Amino acid sequence: MGQRKSAAEVFDELGERYEEAFGRLPGQLDALDWLTERLPGGARVLDVGSGTGRPTAEALVRAGCAVTGIDVSAAMVELARARVPQARFEQADVRTYTPEPGGFDAVCSFFPLLVMDQPEVAAALERMASWVAPGGYFVMATVPGDIRGLDIEWMGHEVTVSSLSTEDHLARLTESGLEVLHHHIAPFRPADALAGSEEHLFCYARRP
Repeated sequence: MGQRKSAAEVFDELGERYEEAFGRLPGQLDALDWLTERLPGGARVLDVGSGTGRPTAEALVRAGCAVTGIDVSAAMVELARARVPQARFEQADVRTYTPEPGGFDAVCSFFPLLVMDQPEVAAALERMASWVAPGGYFVMATVPGDIRGLDIEWMGHEVTVSSLSTEDHLARLTESGLEVLHHHIAPFRPADALAGSEEHLFCYARRP
């Protein structure tokens, strides 16, 4: 296999193909329904790994939230700005992003942490948890597993992925001061022959 690509390079090339494959993921749509039912109008929400803006930023804007999306891919940010003009999107990496003071009423993280090293996954979880204001929510999804530096081919691209086990995800969120309200594992088959079946961890948490 050839040289592995960064997350930014992969998603710059995938563009709207990613939305076509993963844009109607039932567990993600359920998580967004759960979250928007609990947020007041005008709630400040950060969407980490915002992709094309759909479905997360679009659903949040529809619910009356003030949405900021960040993504490492310039192509994704451009698509999101066109698709969801009511939200604000910027090219940024969760590992180095510095939000404005005051935190967010909610932080969403749907699959942005996989194409990085395992210690970076753990650190990014802790960073995102710290951005949740008191009384606010954290909703996430990932592919769980005690995985570090695994070389795979995904949607036609050679990438190196890492993750944490379900238990480690939950423990790190708890250690970061969040109360885990719900979690579950759901199988999913993407609408793309180049992306295989996956098991997804969904987790809903709150800062007391």
